Amino acid sequence: MHEEQDGKHRFNISERLEDLRRERESLNWEGSFRDYFELVSQNPRLAQLSHARVNDMIHAAGIEKLNEGTRDEVARYKFFAQELYGIEEPLARIVEYFKSAAQRLEVRKRILLLMGPVGGGKSTIVTMLKRGLEDYTRSEGGAVYSIKDCPMHEEPLHLIPHELRAEIEKHYGIYIEGDLCPQCRYALEHTYHGRHEDVRVQRVLFSEKERVGIGTFSPSDPKSQDITELTGSIDLSTIGEVGVESDPRAYRFDGELNIANRGVMEFIEMLKCDEKFLYSLLTLSQEQNIKTGRFAMIYADEVILSHSNENEYVSFAGNRKSEALQDRIILVRVPYNLRVSQEERIYGKLLNQSEALRNVHIAPNTLRVAAMFAVMTRLEEPKRANVDLVKKMKLYDGEDVEGYKSKDVRELREETVREGMDGISPRYIINRLSGALVRDGVTCINPIDALRAIKDGFEQHTGINPEQRERYLNLISSARKEYDELAKIEVQRAFVYSFEEMARTICNNYLDNVEAYCNKERMKDPITEEEMEPDEGLMRSIEEQIGVSDNAKNTFRQEILIRISSFSRKGKQFEYTSHERLKEAIEKKIFADLKDVVKITTSSRTPDPDQLRRINEVVDRLVKDGGYCPVCANELLTYVGTLLSR
Repeated sequence: MHEEQDGKHRFNISERLEDLRRERESLNWEGSFRDYFELVSQNPRLAQLSHARVNDMIHAAGIEKLNEGTRDEVARYKFFAQELYGIEEPLARIVEYFKSAAQRLEVRKRILLLMGPVGGGKSTIVTMLKRGLEDYTRSEGGAVYSIKDCPMHEEPLHLIPHELRAEIEKHYGIYIEGDLCPQCRYALEHTYHGRHEDVRVQRVLFSEKERVGIGTFSPSDPKSQDITELTGSIDLSTIGEVGVESDPRAYRFDGELNIANRGVMEFIEMLKCDEKFLYSLLTLSQEQNIKTGRFAMIYADEVILSHSNENEYVSFAGNRKSEALQDRIILVRVPYNLRVSQEERIYGKLLNQSEALRNVHIAPNTLRVAAMFAVMTRLEEPKRANVDLVKKMKLYDGEDVEGYKSKDVRELREETVREGMDGISPRYIINRLSGALVRDGVTCINPIDALRAIKDGFEQHTGINPEQRERYLNLISSARKEYDELAKIEVQRAFVYSFEEMARTICNNYLDNVEAYCNKERMKDPITEEEMEPDEGLMRSIEEQIGVSDNAKNTFRQEILIRISSFSRKGKQFEYTSHERLKEAIEKKIFADLKDVVKITTSSRTPDPDQLRRINEVVDRLVKDGGYCPVCANELLTYVGTLLSR
């Protein structure tokens, strides 16, 4: 307690605020255009265009390769990795767009439209790009400089006349694009008297709140919403002094399109906007110009981002009047995540932001079972007769399923049309879990509580029709069956006190027999030294646990030997956990041998002292090693006892 109080005393709010002020002051820079040109000549990337800046920001965070060396190779961009899970392919397409645009290819003159179901992560992607730019411009590599007092935070190199630009690019490698805005042109002539080198330049930090480099437009009532929100308006305070509306001093160049120059412009639900607002995007996207009344075209360099749901996009795409804008759009579909392990991470991230978890424990497998249900609602029914939704769900998540390879996963994906565009959203699952967490008297929720809460919410969900409800109820049952197997394994594993030792013994015995079988050799009894044939009964008793048929046993055994050889070449020790299916087979073999003991112990209503001791030991093990609390550990034992008694 004293240490905690000392810690509070050690944190001096005044000192920390002063440190923060000094940090911000260190980012300030001001000088003449001559000074700025010296900086750019040493580092031409200071003058990069908006798409290149976003591309550099994403790649500065680093890249991690997934499935490296396969046809399905995908990169996980660390910039997105902490917030977005399971949508690596859409993110890769977004990064590809910025990479192409950064090289000044034609795609930079397109609007990037993210289309997908609600709660799929579209707005999160845009928000991350905006917040990321704010932070990036505070770093040395992302520094941005502009003409001082320019409302559009203009690139200072626009001061260089067109006659000199080719020569500068030849000597310094500096590419210059764009022209001065009306206000800067006026200041150059009247304030600086045509002396370009004296114009003041300052460093700017992008900020959505301060309206620097990041603009946002949200549609509202088209009757009351005015185009001036995008392109600025007349300055009534100076129009009397200046006398004419075409004087730059009589106009506020502070529309969202103006202030987003050099950065990002977000159109929230762009396709809900009135047509008059979309017309501005035609010239901005293709010509990189903003048309403002009584002024010539104003150059603007900005990334235009938007997002929409599928229904609105289909209506938009079918409207012949919108053909010009459609031609200026690059569409990226952002479907729901289809991997259970990633869905589980989404729930964990969202729940950890709440205070509810301080007082309520979430039992192991609770989020996983909820994720199984959610993912299955998003999958299309497989066209193959021997694949059901559960198998498909497991294959998509990278689990080994008997008789299937990565090629089958590719084919399953290729046969789908709109997979991931429908189904239950993460928001719905979180809403239902949140409701279960805050019920009076709840100290712990388990997978059955989660499925019950999800099921109870169907009646309140306005987007679920009777046909969908029936399908979702069936998927609740499928998720429940998967949990039944998980629950049995959890309890049976907890009963195996020397599990690791037993598993290694069985594994070594199995491997000895497999090696002799594949090499057509006889084995020697370690005690009597009598030679004997490999123990076919032992090998089959393990292989049958994972459904290896008699016809497939040779292939499976050869596969094990190849894996052992591979480990040996790399100087690694082969363990029973080194082969996922062998691990599963050995665990199931142990569990099968112990099943009767587990059944009797967990289902006994009046356990004898020995059974009670076993129960207490299992509960202790579940709490100590399994992440359970005493409440959910006892509930798990009761539940599994019921399953085994059926």
